[in-house]
Amino acid sequence: MANPSESTTHSVHIKTGIVYLVGAGPGAVDLITVRGAKLLAQADIVLHDALVTPEMLALCPQAIKVSVGKRSGQRSAAQEHINQQLVEAAQQHAIVVRLKGGDPMLFGRADEEMTALEQAGIRFEIVPGITTAMAAAASVKLPLTKRGVARSVALFTSSTAPGESAETRIPDCDTLIQYMGGKEAILTAQRMLAKGFSANHPIVIVESCSRPEEKHLHLTLTELAHGLTPSEGPVLVMMGEAMRLRTRY
Repeated sequence: MANPSESTTHSVHIKTGIVYLVGAGPGAVDLITVRGAKLLAQADIVLHDALVTPEMLALCPQAIKVSVGKRSGQRSAAQEHINQQLVEAAQQHAIVVRLKGGDPMLFGRADEEMTALEQAGIRFEIVPGITTAMAAAASVKLPLTKRGVARSVALFTSSTAPGESAETRIPDCDTLIQYMGGKEAILTAQRMLAKGFSANHPIVIVESCSRPEEKHLHLTLTELAHGLTPSEGPVLVMMGEAMRLRTRY
């Protein structure tokens, strides 16, 4: 029989919260999903991207808000640090929302964050959002696919990981959508011309999609290859015959 005076060691199970990777959509507050909005209203803490609007964050007045955004050319949090912040947040709070622009599973580094959460034994769920390509197509009223013209779509980016080749392959698709366009899209246009694409290949530039300051620009591949005026918001570049202006009846 054990002596009551002897100390015993008990394992303590620390209950962690759940993390929701939520897509905020392209920017407009009313384009987030109903489920995403409900989770924001329930969240104890929200770790959000830099491009998430103040109007979107107004949906979670009760939550602690932590900016963990990345913006090109600006100081940003390292992904490893964001991963650690997510783990620590789940160890301290019941409901954690990681709010990402667009859809978490498209250029949102969801794989790295899911891996970190899995390794820490933390539950998580994905809440999809409207990705910018779909919102931009709706805004300019030009479908990404068109019967007899375009039956395939590629979403790509020239953004690379450390050590990865910057020579991004141009996808073999009818309609090309380049995320985080800007200067990278100019290089893409120059490479496309070198590969024999038509100089008049239609291009649509959408800046700050779904926001009050949204801008559209219609031009040709040659014009894009010659450069773009500097932009203040995120730029999406849409290329292909489906982007040719529709005939009005």
